[in-house]
Amino acid sequence: MALSKLERRQRIKYRIRKIVTGTAAKPRLSVFRSNKEIYAQIINDVDGVTIASVSSRDKNIASATKAEAAASVGKAIAEKAVKSGVETITFDRNGYLYHGRVKVLADAAREAGLKF
Repeated sequence: MALSKLERRQRIKYRIRKIVTGTAAKPRLSVFRSNKEIYAQIINDVDGVTIASVSSRDKNIASATKAEAAASVGKAIAEKAVKSGVETITFDRNGYLYHGRVKVLADAAREAGLKF
């Protein structure tokens, strides 16, 4: 029996999360992509703490296209991370392909100063 799109993504997500974890020294940048918005948070999994979070729904994130929104979210999350003392992270694509808006967000975060 074929998996639904959501079940397939969930299976990929669990496979990724077995390997990718966030520590205090190297937290995890988790990306969630809905049809309309994109969300990013930096998480320390050891302590169970979210260090920073940004979404395309925030007031200061204004864009015409979804890709522009992803780029501005990536830039904003990197700025928040650097402000809170985080420079290197592990990237958690959350079961999505590293393509499109997820890739745009990651590239914008790299350009703004995050290393991963």
